[in-house]
Amino acid sequence: MTEPIVVGITDAPAALRAVEWAVKRASAHRLPLKLIEVVGGAVGAIGEDEVIERAVAAARERVEATASALPRLGLKVYMRVDRGNPVAVLTDASAHASLLVIGSDHQDGSGGRRGAHGQRIAAGARCPVVVVPDVDVSKRSGVVVGVDGSPASEKAIAFAAAEADRLGEPLIAVAAWTPLEVPRNMAVYPAEYLENMEKLTAEALGLSLAGLRSRYPDLEIDRRVERGYPSQIINDLASSARLAVVGSHGRGALARFLLGSVSQDVLGRLATVTAVVR
Repeated sequence: MTEPIVVGITDAPAALRAVEWAVKRASAHRLPLKLIEVVGGAVGAIGEDEVIERAVAAARERVEATASALPRLGLKVYMRVDRGNPVAVLTDASAHASLLVIGSDHQDGSGGRRGAHGQRIAAGARCPVVVVPDVDVSKRSGVVVGVDGSPASEKAIAFAAAEADRLGEPLIAVAAWTPLEVPRNMAVYPAEYLENMEKLTAEALGLSLAGLRSRYPDLEIDRRVERGYPSQIINDLASSARLAVVGSHGRGALARFLLGSVSQDVLGRLATVTAVVR
């Protein structure tokens, strides 16, 4: 069986947006959908079993109601309600998923940093993770992808290009460059240094995008070379985009549960639906 798109279900509004996003992608790729809700927080207190049983029952009703409301159109839908640590359960489920989709756990609408669950899930997952905020992105345009020439970046480009082509949206490929910190005895940067930094970044961006045109002949590609910190530039562009895609540089057993600073910062100030690819 083709590996499904797994969606984490909660009672938050963003979870419904996550389901809506996942349904569209599952239908487009003819993939099954698996809805998972996890009841966590048990500590073994006396009288806790009854509370957990009611929470599990409510979760089962919510998952079944979500599934019954979906536009089937041949879509296979599976359901699962589990007890345990939501991060661990969803991370484990990602091992048998083509994509893991979760809603943002941001609550106060202030634009500040999001909670850590989404970052931990994205870091530990064994498949690409899409984090969906409680924001309507239907009137936005473009798929933003951060490019830095790394293997993780190449995978992010492949994911972003496929999504942009599927959606009929332009691919906005951005490479950021940051000059070295100016020594105290140097008032300004040499103009030649800045020009060469920009030129080298542009060349690297071109190499990373080579071959896309032959694979996606109708894809509009907007190349951006920007000076500044990558996550800030990506989020600025993502604020008007339908999707942002970043690569995660996982290395070793510990790094699987840590995100790189750029992807962590992008998720920390979620500006649009964001995919983390490793």
